[in-house]
Amino acid sequence: MITFLIILIGIVSALLILAVLIQNPKGGGIDSTFGGQGANQLFGVARSTDFIEKLTWGLIGALFVLCIITAMFVATPEATNITQ
Repeated sequence: MITFLIILIGIVSALLILAVLIQNPKGGGIDSTFGGQGANQLFGVARSTDFIEKLTWGLIGALFVLCIITAMFVATPEATNITQ
């Protein structure tokens, strides 16, 4: 179970890195390097910025929750095989 959670944390972390890199540092939406013109025509500038921002915050929340859950599993005596 811990291995699955660690793999899931890695996937969410990679997606979060991509979501942050796609954002324009000036707040202008999707960067043209990643096909921003086509995305702006498809979603509109405001909608693409809102989507990327919501995606980023969702991934941050998911990463936070996954880290807390993983820490709770690691902290249990059954997971560490500590016997007294």
